[in-house]
Amino acid sequence: MVAQKALAEGFATCRVCEPGAVDIGEKLGAFLEAGYHGTMGWMEERKGWRAEPEKLWPEARSVIVLGEVYTPAHDPMEVLEHPGKGAISVYAQNRDYHDVVKKRLKRLARWLVDQTGEQVKVFVDTAPVPEKAIGQESGLGWQGKHTNLVSREMGSWFFIGSVFTTARLEPDEAEVDHCGSCRACLDVCPTDAFPGPYRLDARRCISYLTIEHAGPVDEDLRPLMGNRIYGCDDCLAVCPWNKFAQEAKEAKYHARADLVAPDLAELARLDDAGFRQMFSGSPIKRIKRGRFVRNVLYAIGNSGDAGLREVARGLCGDEDPVVADAARWAVSQTDGTARES
Repeated sequence: MVAQKALAEGFATCRVCEPGAVDIGEKLGAFLEAGYHGTMGWMEERKGWRAEPEKLWPEARSVIVLGEVYTPAHDPMEVLEHPGKGAISVYAQNRDYHDVVKKRLKRLARWLVDQTGEQVKVFVDTAPVPEKAIGQESGLGWQGKHTNLVSREMGSWFFIGSVFTTARLEPDEAEVDHCGSCRACLDVCPTDAFPGPYRLDARRCISYLTIEHAGPVDEDLRPLMGNRIYGCDDCLAVCPWNKFAQEAKEAKYHARADLVAPDLAELARLDDAGFRQMFSGSPIKRIKRGRFVRNVLYAIGNSGDAGLREVARGLCGDEDPVVADAARWAVSQTDGTARES
């Protein structure tokens, strides 16, 4: 009954697990102890809830786990062959998925309350919920060697939402690992961010560097970022299970034409007002203009395009010191001279 309603609301998949069946304390502890979380201090602060979701809301008896497909219609790797263009992660090429998924979750939750009289709480990447772990426990998919969830029906391109409820629902069978000997996701990583299968060092991950990391990026990592200016899809895009993925049905996930392969020069010239206008309703707005233009300037430096030199030079005196630093580096990379003072 719940699954039928979830599919009617537009979700691609619906599964159920018990919150007490998930405990990733040892795995999460090893990740944090190694320092792989970088500057994401919130992971350490809320590790108790993240490790054992039953502690997040002790009264909950079931977790409804939903899959929301955002599979692109285009090849997300093609833009990497055009160094004058910026590569934006597929999930951020249109509307903020948090808003879209949460509306669906709330409709499903309200329906469940009406049907059962039980209590509910909805989550979509906005609380210390171990989405990947509950996704595997519920049978939605399994954590691949790149640590992301993979589904036999949806491939790699899907969001995860959850409804915690005091209703006692029949749990589904947990999913098992189907990666086999494949290591495509590990081998494609530009920055070698995987110390081993099923282990990620976020400090070297381009998604972390372009989105979560504030301040300058280490100079030894900048050239490895290529033209990726917001996130990185490489490890997702090469997964063989994507051959079973269905194209996103939700129009708000279809890429905006101006974000599939935007010109680096135009993006670098954005002031704060222009940035906010361009990315209104987009998840990109969260990192603000300074961090975004920093990323664009690293891409300009990596382009080797002397034609973009003056664009970078014009930002060497930017009021944001991180942007100014990135601009000086970009100039030095495009004209072969030492960094300007």
